[in-house]
Amino acid sequence: MNKIRLLVVDDHAMMRDGIRAMMGVIDDIEVVGEASDGREALERVEELDPDVVIMDIAMPDMDGIEATRRIRKKNSKTKVLILSQYDNKEYILSAIKAGAAGYVPKRGLGSDLVKAVRTVNDGNSFLYPSATSALIDEYRRQTEGKDLSDTLTAREREVLKMIADGYTSRQIAEKLFVSLKTVLGHRAKIMAKLGLHKQTELVKYAMRRGLTAVDQ
Repeated sequence: MNKIRLLVVDDHAMMRDGIRAMMGVIDDIEVVGEASDGREALERVEELDPDVVIMDIAMPDMDGIEATRRIRKKNSKTKVLILSQYDNKEYILSAIKAGAAGYVPKRGLGSDLVKAVRTVNDGNSFLYPSATSALIDEYRRQTEGKDLSDTLTAREREVLKMIADGYTSRQIAEKLFVSLKTVLGHRAKIMAKLGLHKQTELVKYAMRRGLTAVDQ
């Protein structure tokens, strides 16, 4: 059985020793090396070619985010799993943007960390529940109140308004001097962008957004 080759990166020797001891009893994982900062991590990855790197974030000389970015840029086969005491969305998003395949807070040491190592080694992503919640909250914050009609082109907005005003697709084609197929294509794109499935939903959406003069 081929073991998962693991590199442990943390500026605290006790943390590295703890992870090494924990992984030492796992049959399919082998700790092949350690590093105390991001710059040393880059050297160890080059030297040892590990399958997975467990990476801390806050370290001297070079932090884990920058080290992750450089590792992923230079060695796409090596997966990086962030293990950090920080559990807020800013660090989580930064880690993911840098190329990390997973994120586990240090309170998640134990079976969760072992599972995370196996998961990212298999080419999948692993997020601890609290990290997932932070990302969902951030997504909701960014999309809250966002007007999806802003994603429509000028012609698509014109077609939407005419649909809401009661024109048929054939009538719209005649008024815009385009083919029926073109109008149906615009209609399909509008519905896809707005996440709608029926004409009645299109009409209601246009009325809510003031795209039609029809009274509610």
